[in-house]
Amino acid sequence: MAEPEGSGLQVLLHTLQSSSDRASILSILQVLGDLLSVGTDRRIRYMISKGGSEALLQTLVDTARTASPDYGILLPLFRLLAKVGLRDKKFGQKALDLEALDVTLILARKNLSHSLNLLHCLWALRVFASSVTTGAMLGINGAMELLFKVTPPYTRKRTRIIRAAVEVLAALLKSKSNSRRAVNRGYVASLLRLHQDWHSHDTANSYLPIRRALLLCLKHIATLQSGREAFLAAQGMEILFSSTQSSLEDRSLEPVTSVALQILRQCYPKSPLPLITASSAYVFPAPGHLPSEPPRLLAEEDFEDDGDEEEDRDSDSEDAKEEDDDLETDVNKLSSKPGLDRPEEELRQYEAMCLELSCSFEDLEPTPGYDVHPDANHLHIPTAASLKQRHLDEDQGSRGQEREAAPETSLLSKAKRGRSPGHPVSKNGPGTNPHPHAQPNGLGVDPSGKEVLDLETLLQEDAWDMDMTSCARTGASLLSSTPPGGTADGIHELLQTHPQHVPFHDPYVYLAKARGTKSVADFKTPAFPDLWGHCPSHSPEPLLERKRGIQRVKIFEDIRRLLQPSDVIDKVVFSLDEPWQGTAPNCLWFSSQFESGNLRKAIQVREFEYDLLINTDINCTQYQQWFNFKVRGMRAATPYRFNIINYEKPNSQFNYGMQPTMYSVKEALLGRPTWKRTGYEICYYKNHYRESMAVTGGTSRKCYYTLTFSVTFPHHGDVCYLAYHYPYTYTALMTHLDLLEKSVDPKTVYFRQEALCRTLGGNACPLVTVTAMPASASPAHLEQFRQRPYQVITARVHPGESNASWVMKGALEFLVSSDPGARLLRENFIFKVIPMLNPDGVVNGNHRCSLRGEDLNRQWLAPSAQLQPTIYHAKGLLYYLHSAGRSPVVFCDFHGHSQKKNVFVYGCSIKETLWQAESAVGAPAVSEDVSYRTLPRILDQLAPAFTMSSCSFLVEKSRASTARVVVWREMGVARSYTMESSYCGCNQGPYQGLQFGTRELEEMGAMFCLGLLLLELKSASCSRQLLTRAASLLDAQDGALDQQLRRCSSGGGGTVELDDEPPCLEEIDYGPDSSSDREGSCSELDRQIREWASLQDQDEGEEEEEEEQEQEEEEEGLELGRRDSP
Repeated sequence: MAEPEGSGLQVLLHTLQSSSDRASILSILQVLGDLLSVGTDRRIRYMISKGGSEALLQTLVDTARTASPDYGILLPLFRLLAKVGLRDKKFGQKALDLEALDVTLILARKNLSHSLNLLHCLWALRVFASSVTTGAMLGINGAMELLFKVTPPYTRKRTRIIRAAVEVLAALLKSKSNSRRAVNRGYVASLLRLHQDWHSHDTANSYLPIRRALLLCLKHIATLQSGREAFLAAQGMEILFSSTQSSLEDRSLEPVTSVALQILRQCYPKSPLPLITASSAYVFPAPGHLPSEPPRLLAEEDFEDDGDEEEDRDSDSEDAKEEDDDLETDVNKLSSKPGLDRPEEELRQYEAMCLELSCSFEDLEPTPGYDVHPDANHLHIPTAASLKQRHLDEDQGSRGQEREAAPETSLLSKAKRGRSPGHPVSKNGPGTNPHPHAQPNGLGVDPSGKEVLDLETLLQEDAWDMDMTSCARTGASLLSSTPPGGTADGIHELLQTHPQHVPFHDPYVYLAKARGTKSVADFKTPAFPDLWGHCPSHSPEPLLERKRGIQRVKIFEDIRRLLQPSDVIDKVVFSLDEPWQGTAPNCLWFSSQFESGNLRKAIQVREFEYDLLINTDINCTQYQQWFNFKVRGMRAATPYRFNIINYEKPNSQFNYGMQPTMYSVKEALLGRPTWKRTGYEICYYKNHYRESMAVTGGTSRKCYYTLTFSVTFPHHGDVCYLAYHYPYTYTALMTHLDLLEKSVDPKTVYFRQEALCRTLGGNACPLVTVTAMPASASPAHLEQFRQRPYQVITARVHPGESNASWVMKGALEFLVSSDPGARLLRENFIFKVIPMLNPDGVVNGNHRCSLRGEDLNRQWLAPSAQLQPTIYHAKGLLYYLHSAGRSPVVFCDFHGHSQKKNVFVYGCSIKETLWQAESAVGAPAVSEDVSYRTLPRILDQLAPAFTMSSCSFLVEKSRASTARVVVWREMGVARSYTMESSYCGCNQGPYQGLQFGTRELEEMGAMFCLGLLLLELKSASCSRQLLTRAASLLDAQDGALDQQLRRCSSGGGGTVELDDEPPCLEEIDYGPDSSSDREGSCSELDRQIREWASLQDQDEGEEEEEEEQEQEEEEEGLELGRRDSP
C-alpha cells in the first residue's frame, strides 16, 4: 500500500505545480488540507519527503506573480505552508531558493489594509522566520520595517493581525544581524514604549500573547551587548521592574512575567566577583606546583561584557547529532592490563601493612594491660527500625555486663522492609519550632526542667581553644584524668554540667588528636560540633517543598538591590583576605577558621541579609561548593537571608528539596547535640557575576550561581554552624578510629590501625585492617586466618563529600560490632579500609582537590610518591595484594553525589560500554563475567536508600584514571565500584520523599557490608561450612537469610547513566535562558490557525462586514491625519 499511496501523493503534488486550472488547484489544496488535518505529524513528514514543501512554495510563487493574484488559492495555500513549514527543517532555505520570501513580502505590503490577506501573509512569514538564516534575509529585505507599520500602540482592533506581526518580529530578532539592525535603528526604545502602552491599557489582561511577544523581541535583542546597552540607556530596567513587580504572584501572568524577568537578568550589568584574587585565600607551596603570580585586585577594567556574535547560525540543522564520544570503544584499552607502574621490589614495603599474611600469632597478641574501651562490641548500627540511642553507662562494670549480654540481633532482619512506624517523618517547617525547649531569652531549660546557666560569656569566648588546654593530656589517660587548669577547666566544667553521650566520641581524645592535625592556616580553635559530637536525629527530614515562585521573588529582590539601593548597606563584615575588616555593630559575626571550615568573605547587604563567598580549593581557581562556617550574634525568631554567590555548577539538588545543615551550640548544651537540616525559601540560580578577563586571558568566562536560603535561629545570642552537608573532619575520624580500636575485644576482633603514608601537609593517612582473630593458635586455624580473601574499601578522596565519611563510619562500626552478620564477615574476610584518601583537603575545607589543586581521583594511572602520596601507596598496597595472588573480592570507593538522589554504584563492563556506544567492533569476541551486577542487585533488595536504576557500568575515557577503572583494568578486580550517596535524599523506596540524615548514611555503610556477606553466600565458591554457620546464626532471625537470598536472586537490571555527575533529572526554570520560550512551536501556530478557521465557519458574513468597517475606519483615520498635519 505504501507505493501506490506514495505514487498518488506525488501525482497530486506534480499536478499542483503544473496545473493552471483554478478548480483543480483548489481541489488539490482541499485534499491535502484534509489529509494533513487528521492523524499525526508522520503524514506531514511523509509529504515533505516526497517534495511537498517545494510543490507548495512553487505554487505560491506562480500564483502570486500573476497580474491579479488569486487569494482564493493563496489563502488555503498559506495555511498549508504554515502547517508543513514548521516541520520541515530546511523549509527556510527552500523558500529562499524558490524566491518565496520576496513574493510573500510583496503580498504583505500590498495587503496592509486587508486584514484577512495580511494575516495569512504573516503566518507564512512566521514560518520562514523560524530559520535564523532565512530570517536574516527577511530583515535585509525590510521585513522589520513592514512589521512595525502594522504594530500600533494599544488598540482593540485587528489584534489578531498585531499578534501575528509581533510574533514574526520576535522570530526575526533571533537573528543577530536583525537584532543589531534593530539596535542601530532605535527600535529598542520603540519596543519599550509599545510594551508600556499595552501593559498600562490592558488592565483585563486580554492581550497577554501580544505583550509577551513584545517582550520576546526585547529578550532576543538583549542577547547582544549593544542591545543591552540600548536597553539600559532607554531606562528598560526601570520600566520592566515597575511593570513586573505587581504581577509576581499572579499565575495568569506567568507567560509575561517569566520573559520580563529573563530580560532583567540578561541586562543586569555583569561584574567580577568582589574578591581580591580568583585563587584561594590560602597558599600552600606544594612540590611541583608552579607558584602563581602575586594576587591583585580584580578591577572593572579586567571585565568586559559578552560580545556580539559575528554571524547567524541555524540551531535546527538536520545534521546536528549528539554523540557520546566519552565512552571508551577501544577493546584493547578496555581489556588490556598494563604492567606495574613502579619497580617490583618497591612492593615489599607493603608487607608491613599486611602483617596478617606473614607475622607469627604471638606478634598479634595484645599487650598486657590493654584497656578495653566501654563501647566494646557496642552494637551501634543506626537503622530505620532501631531508633533508641545507646548511651554510655556510668560505671565500668555495667558496661562490661552490657557487652557480654549484647543481643545477637542481625541487621539482616531489618533490611528494606519499608519505613517502620518507629521512624516518623519530621514535620518541622519554617513555621514550626523544632526546638521545643528553647526559651525566648535563649537560656532554655533542659529536658528535666532545670534552668540552664547563662551561656552568653561562654559563647562570646571560644572556651574550647585547643591551645589553652594542656598538651600533656594524650592517650588513654584522657578518658579518666582530670584536666588541668585554664580553659580546659571550662571544658571540663561544661562536660560535667552538660554531660554529652555520643557513641564513639570523646572530647578529650578529640582535643588530643586535634593538636596533631596540620592545616595550611594553622587553625587554633576546633569547631564546637567536632569537639562536642553529633547524635543523629531520630527521624529524617522530608524533602523541602519548593514554594511556588520563590525563585522569581529572590531574583526580583536582587534586581531591586541594583535599582533601589537606598537600604543596601554593602559592608564587608568578614574576609580571609582582609582580616582587618572588623565586625560592625548590628550584624552577625562570622568565622571559618577551623578544620573543614570554608567561608572566604561575608558582606552585609541589608540588616538581615548577607552575601557570602566561599573559598576555592587551595592552589586552584575553582571547585566552590563546600561551605562550613560559624555565625553568632543573631536574634531569635528573625529570618536571616544568606546568598552564597560564587557557586559554579549549573544546577543543584537545592532546587529539588535539599536543605543545608545547622548545629546550635545552645541546643547541644541543652542535650541535643545534632546537625539538623535547616533553611527555607531555598533556590539556586544563575547570577550576574562572571569570571574576570584577567583570570581567563580573554577566553570564555564561566558564569556563577547563587544559592540563597533563609534561616530562623532558635536562640538569641547563640553560636551556630551552617554547612553544605553534615561535616565529618579528619580529626573526628582519627578520634573515631582510636575509640573503635579501644572498643573491640582483642581476643576476638583483629583491629589494626596504622599510617598508610604522610600527606603533603604532614597528616597521616590512616589504614585500618579488620578481621576476626584465629580461633586458636593451631596451624589449621592460622592457615584459615591467613587465607581469608580481602575486601578493600576507600572513601573521601573528594574532601567535600562528607556523606561518604558517614557511610564509612557506619561500615566500620558494623564491622566491629557484635551483629551476627559482622561476625561472619570478620571470620571469612580481611577488610583493608582507607577511610580518608585526602586528609589535607578535608582539613583545609577543600571541595575536590589536594593541596596541589589536583583531583586525586584522576591520578590513579600514574601517581607520584612525592606529589600524590596517598594514591601512590593505596595503589601500591593493591598491587602488593595482587602480586601475592590476593586481589580483593570487591573494591569500592565511597563518594558523594550532588546532582542525583538515592545511593547507587558505578562499575565497569566492556560489553555494556560497547553496546551503549553502538560499537560492534570486537564485541562478539569479548567474554565477560557478569557477576559485577550481583552486588548492586543485592543492595537494591537490601538497603532502603539504594536503587539499581541509577547504577551504571560504562567505562568512559574521562574516567580512565579513576580508582574504579584502574583497579578494574590493572588489578583485574571485576567488582570494582564507586558507590555514590546523594547529598539530598531519596525519591524511591522506603525513604522516598526524605532527606538523608547521618543515621541513614551510616545505615547504608552497614548494609553495604551486609551485601558483601550475601554476595559470598550466593557465590559458587562459598564453602558449606560458611553456609551452615550463616544458617545457624542468621536463619533464626525470622528466616531473614533465606528471604534475602531469594529476593537478591530475583533482582533486575537497571538503566544506564553516562556520567559521574549527570545533570539533575528534575526540570526547574533556574537560568535566564530556560523559560518556556515556545514562539516557534508547531502547536501554537497550528492552534491559532485552527482557532481562526473555527471562527470563520461560525460567521463568514460578519467577517466581510468587519473588514469593510475596519477599512472605512482606517481611511477615516488617515484623512484626519492629513487634515491635522501642517
